[in-house]
Amino acid sequence: MRFFALYIAGRYIRAKKSQNAINVMSIIATAGVFVGAAALVIVLSVFNGFESLVTNLYSSFDADYVVTANTGKTFVPDSLQMKQLASFKEVALVSQVLEENVLLKNGDKQYFATIKGVSPEVQKLPNLQNLIVDGTFKLEAAGLPYACLGQGVAIGLSLSSSNSLYPLTVYVPNRLSKPDLVNTANAFKILNINVSAVFSVQQDVDSKYFLVPISFTRELLSYTKEVTSLEIYLKPGFSEGNLQEIIQEKFGKKYEVKNKQQQHELLYKIMKSEKWAVFFILVFILIVASFNVIGSLTMLIIDKKKDIAILKSMGATMQTIKNIFLLQGMLISAYGALGGIITGLIICFIQQKFGLIGLGTGGSFVVDAYPVKIIALDIVFVFATVLLIGFIASLIASRNISKIEDAGLAATIKQE
Repeated sequence: MRFFALYIAGRYIRAKKSQNAINVMSIIATAGVFVGAAALVIVLSVFNGFESLVTNLYSSFDADYVVTANTGKTFVPDSLQMKQLASFKEVALVSQVLEENVLLKNGDKQYFATIKGVSPEVQKLPNLQNLIVDGTFKLEAAGLPYACLGQGVAIGLSLSSSNSLYPLTVYVPNRLSKPDLVNTANAFKILNINVSAVFSVQQDVDSKYFLVPISFTRELLSYTKEVTSLEIYLKPGFSEGNLQEIIQEKFGKKYEVKNKQQQHELLYKIMKSEKWAVFFILVFILIVASFNVIGSLTMLIIDKKKDIAILKSMGATMQTIKNIFLLQGMLISAYGALGGIITGLIICFIQQKFGLIGLGTGGSFVVDAYPVKIIALDIVFVFATVLLIGFIASLIASRNISKIEDAGLAATIKQE
């Protein structure tokens, strides 16, 4: 009986209705589902594209794991733990990091930035080498320290590696000096450093950081072995696996180990919440559009009252008749969903290939067109969501068969 109901439902979709309005309603119902499904695919793919873009931007600058202390600003890394980290086959480099906010001065230009002292071996990492837009990336050469500036910092100081005639001056409050309102000569620690290169990652990073050897930062801040964090870089081709849990276990509860996404947890949470907020808004619009399915099926039930009577006389149960119209509503939703998903995928592929729709930023952003990334699970989720909405709408309409039939019978008796 299920195949019989599906066969009749398919015939009803293809057959010409006695009232042209029913044909129009069916087309509108299918078009509503079509547009909704296409919009869901396109919007989710664009959000995936932005998330992938941000991840790629930060991943080229961020370490795979960062170890920080739960209490206190700095800590002294244990030499045994450092050796254990370096012994992992997945680990390419463990960099000691010391950060602090400082004032930079170049001639009459001043700029507040964050100094990031790192292990000199960081300059050998290919990811960081690829970020250089001016100069040659080096942190130490001939026993002298060098600084690598973020592009925003360099612009703020009107500085580049080629026009750096004088060393960059770094000011920081002297941690060891006592407050003295009369004699302020020792209030600041001042060191000079030459600029070797300028890097560009993302605006927030470019306008905040500049890299120097950690020995220079320790001298500036009057530290000896202290660090603010340990950054762990993995070898190319190695997946993270459960390495984060192993590192966390070795360091204990006094420390926190974060992966790349956890280092920017708030940003990723905002992006995901925006993605699903827009998704549910579009789903609500799709629910409103599904009322066309209810209206179309209701009008078809009225139009097919004679067919219903014939089917009942042939032995079809009321449940079978309800299934016919339920399946027809599902077919309308399925056709609209498939058409919308295919159209949405085509639009996404065209955008990926040609970047037809631009961001309108005038080339000030890292990409000129909307980024798109298609995830198969999202497509399955969209199709399932559209079918579920179509099923509920069809179920509501098919349950009205008894009421419509009773109303038709009452009208006939009244006429007689």
